[in-house]
Amino acid sequence: MTLRGVRVNGLAPGRELRGATCIAEKRIAACRWPCFMAGMLRAIFLLLACQLAGEALHRLTGLPLPGTVIGMVSLVAWLALVPRERPALSAVTAWLTAHLAVMFVPAAVGLVEEGPVLSRYGAGLIVATTLSTVLTLVVTALVFRWALQRYAPESGR
Repeated sequence: MTLRGVRVNGLAPGRELRGATCIAEKRIAACRWPCFMAGMLRAIFLLLACQLAGEALHRLTGLPLPGTVIGMVSLVAWLALVPRERPALSAVTAWLTAHLAVMFVPAAVGLVEEGPVLSRYGAGLIVATTLSTVLTLVVTALVFRWALQRYAPESGR
């Protein structure tokens, strides 16, 4: 098996295997990238499957919860039952979170297309968004202070 031209973990060919001392280590290093990608694809599939299952359950049963919330609950249940999925899922969610701004582009484009609706209800939307944001911040701060007082060690106060 030749390893010339193989890219592992994004490094240029030849640089990624300098620390390898034997053929077995070189083979393991060459295998890491496909194995990593397979785990990432499995984790993405898990996220999408849980969301789809939640949406299907919501539409079939008429539960008063959004399908995405039902999907998140099923994802938490799955992770409690199958903990080996956590590392790959952590890598996928870290990547998605790092690129979260890109995911708002379709929503922003859709918002721009709704000019007449925004001109009619824009002030109300801004007031509602501002009040809900401030309320969320206040409630979060109060819960955090309560949790610190209740659960902080006695010596730390």
